[in-house]
Amino acid sequence: MQLFWLRSDLRHMDNTALSAAAERGPTLAVYVISPQQWLMHDDAACKVDFWLRNVHTLSERLRQLNIPLLIRTAATWEDVPSVLLTLCQEQGIQALHTNQEYGINETRRDTAVAQTLEAHGIAFHSYLDQLLFQPGSILTQSGSYFQVFSQFRRVCYNRLHMALPQTLAAPAVQAPLNIQSDPVPAAVDGFATPDDALRALWPAGEQEAQTRLARFADEHIHYYKDERDLPAKPGTSQLSAYLAAGVISPRQCLHAALMSNNGEFESGSPGASTWITELLWREFYKHILVGYPRVSRHRAFRPETEFLPWREAPQELAAWKQGRTGFPIIDAAIRQLLETGWMHNRLRMVVAMFLTKNLLIDWREGERFFMQHLIDGDLAANNGGWQWSSSTGTDSVPYFRIFNPLSQSERFDPEGTFIKHWLPELADLNKKQVHNPASVGGLFGAVNYPAPIVNLSQSRDRALSAFKNLPTRHMLEMSHD
Repeated sequence: MQLFWLRSDLRHMDNTALSAAAERGPTLAVYVISPQQWLMHDDAACKVDFWLRNVHTLSERLRQLNIPLLIRTAATWEDVPSVLLTLCQEQGIQALHTNQEYGINETRRDTAVAQTLEAHGIAFHSYLDQLLFQPGSILTQSGSYFQVFSQFRRVCYNRLHMALPQTLAAPAVQAPLNIQSDPVPAAVDGFATPDDALRALWPAGEQEAQTRLARFADEHIHYYKDERDLPAKPGTSQLSAYLAAGVISPRQCLHAALMSNNGEFESGSPGASTWITELLWREFYKHILVGYPRVSRHRAFRPETEFLPWREAPQELAAWKQGRTGFPIIDAAIRQLLETGWMHNRLRMVVAMFLTKNLLIDWREGERFFMQHLIDGDLAANNGGWQWSSSTGTDSVPYFRIFNPLSQSERFDPEGTFIKHWLPELADLNKKQVHNPASVGGLFGAVNYPAPIVNLSQSRDRALSAFKNLPTRHMLEMSHD
């Protein structure tokens, strides 16, 4: 008997570990619920609910293949090895199959499971699945992990031209097993159930993910380069939550993009090639997680930036978290996050840069807040994005890149459509005033909207000064000699 341990790969199509298990013989599936671990990782309630709904949908798909799905609970990942060993011994399991996950805690968990099972004569197999390339296979000429995305992308393109990762068909229906599937719980203690409106935005299941991918590839991908930065337009794929939970695979996404672009990566449709680049950004940050484990430990990728004089400003932080900064594009983006579990990617950068540069508040505060609310929360992508925006991460652009929220607002939401949707109290302002209600004189008091909590020019100067006075990497290395 084979055991398929599913985690962030909640699909039956193109699932490497599931296919490998099914090829070896009769297969049983297990999903482990770890409430305390999820709380320690700041997983959002809406994300946990999304996972459970997708596990429920997948359970039905597996039932059609005669693969029973068992549910087990291990409060933390330290408990997982004993829980899985007990299950394997109860069911006469010969080998466990699972898809790789990345991050320090994930790696420790899987190493402990492998050692525990193998000590009892049970084989442990893990597979590349949520990435196109195995971490450690895309390296610089000196054998280190890339730190600059453009160089990483170039090597990825070369590899893709040589060999394209292929998708896998669903496993064949197996002979029925005399084992009953467990019911998937509708909720987990410690995580509130989101409202119906949020759930309706993110239906569960592979069919929904495939429908979104097909619609995007047919209708929007060719406009992606021009419209992806416009939050009022449906210019993005809305697939991030499905990718994070593994309801759809990056291979499936890549093939859909190539199909719409006549098989081209870098030429043809600018929209399609730009979207493929975004898939590679996702890849890049996962590789960074493996190559530079300190980012899993809440450490800055650039060590010298650990010396930044971050401000303790609890009132400003609270205003940012509640969408009360007095800058409409920031506040509208935060409201979108709180109500939908998702934020437009351009606005994630604008909002992050405002917190870390204009307010000079530690990026880790924002990273945690995002994880606590994002339905697509993913350690690698979230950490990578926050460190990029705060100039503590992998980025060849210098620290003095500081987005101005007013000019970003005017450029990417020129009519104020997005702002007015999320801030209806500003609906009566014209398209010039809506970006900066404080400029309207006495009127902004009437719309019940707060005054700006920071002076953009002065705060920019403060941030530049903080970065200029950092020790250089060379000085840090000298101090350690």
